[in-house]
Amino acid sequence: MTTLSCKVTSVEAITDTVYRVRLIPEADFTFRAGQYLMVVMDERDKRPFSLASTPMEKDIIELHIGASDLNLYAMAVMDRIRDDRQITVDIPHGDAWLREDSTRPIVLIAGGTGFSYARSILLTALAQQPDRDIAIYWGGRELQHLYDLDELKALAVKHPNLRVVPVVEQPEEGWQGRSGTVLTAVMQDYATLAEHDIYIAGRFEMAKIARDRFCAERGAKETQMFGDAFAFI
Repeated sequence: MTTLSCKVTSVEAITDTVYRVRLIPEADFTFRAGQYLMVVMDERDKRPFSLASTPMEKDIIELHIGASDLNLYAMAVMDRIRDDRQITVDIPHGDAWLREDSTRPIVLIAGGTGFSYARSILLTALAQQPDRDIAIYWGGRELQHLYDLDELKALAVKHPNLRVVPVVEQPEEGWQGRSGTVLTAVMQDYATLAEHDIYIAGRFEMAKIARDRFCAERGAKETQMFGDAFAFI
């Protein structure tokens, strides 16, 4: 692990509760797509956030931080970022990184700002293996919470092997896409997941249910399922 001081170069409110933060690190760093960093609040207080940027981006770090008055844990980090314009991070952490030696089809599953984890893996996989079959399922309470959906649709135009499946829990009238949960959408679309690599980022309870049901009902192999939440469930 490396401890880095980072300059805050931009903070963008992309929804009412999600901020896109870009950092410039003071020194070189390395990580694998799908890993996360720890924002150092003090010696005993380090808070995890997935890296939305890719290992190919050597000069910048991008984070997607969900923060509101209902999430003071993350809001304290946002206050530090906006007030100090400088933060210290500990990087890298996590074992749910992209297995680059695999050629199996990929299923990416993200809830909310878990998209930052999926984005890093997706962009890296497309750069390294542009013909690899990839499906990304991104769920949010409302359509506005799928804040980078236009970016995903543009990628799907460039990569016919990429399938983008947005899932909205509370769809507005006229919504033509999928509704409900990402778990249900994946179960509807796959009779078997035995030959897929599956990457999951979301609430711990969602990750647990997904792992259990995919293995029991769709033949998924635990050795081909990756999610940092698995370490806690």
